[in-house]
Amino acid sequence: MDSDILYYVCAAIAVIMTGLAKGGFAGVGAVSMPLLSLRGDPLAAAAILLPILIVQDAISVFSYWRNINKRIVFIMLPSMALGVYLGFLFAGSLPRNYIMAMVGVIALSFGAHSLWKKRKRKPQIAHKGHTGLGLISGVVTGFTSQIAHAGGPPFHVWVLPQKLHRDVLVGTKAICFGFLNWIKVPAFFALGQMTTQNLKTSAILLPLAIAATFFGVYLVKRVETERFYTIIYILMCLLGMKLIYEGFF
Repeated sequence: MDSDILYYVCAAIAVIMTGLAKGGFAGVGAVSMPLLSLRGDPLAAAAILLPILIVQDAISVFSYWRNINKRIVFIMLPSMALGVYLGFLFAGSLPRNYIMAMVGVIALSFGAHSLWKKRKRKPQIAHKGHTGLGLISGVVTGFTSQIAHAGGPPFHVWVLPQKLHRDVLVGTKAICFGFLNWIKVPAFFALGQMTTQNLKTSAILLPLAIAATFFGVYLVKRVETERFYTIIYILMCLLGMKLIYEGFF
């Protein structure tokens, strides 16, 4: 198969996965960056994905805007902005693979522990979430998102124990990551990655990404809250294993 055709096939799969993730199935989009990195430049892949993520965020916000936890939003937004700035400053000097592996360990540990408690029928009491931990989570979310669009695990580690309703969880995440992806745009321009070629690739993939996001929203709204959390925990375990493998192998 021609290399360009193969690339667009893989890229199509990647944006479908991000669409399902933005629709609410967090963690499914973990394969997107590796697939879009087939041409060898992860930073360019992240730049191609960024405009797609922004449009997908807009669809998620439109679909869930009535379901938002304002406290989480107010805590996360400024701290995520600081994390993006730190990620921009250190993008070229930190060992990206080790950072991703560390995020993977966090995701796998949290997901596995949550599934274990559900299996043991241990009551999972909702916690409000300490403000200080929320600020730290926001910084780490922004940092890992700027480096490799991998902000989901640190966000979920703080938010999921609060046991929000399914729609409130998805709506709150949509607002936070919609803001997060917009503030990453200047950084990618400064890094010289918002090129005409990258934006052209984004535009080609955009219609499929939009359709996949609406389909993700459709699916999520047909899954009850408790089962939805179980799916998220499983996806976090899979994402954690994938990031650990990417980091060390």
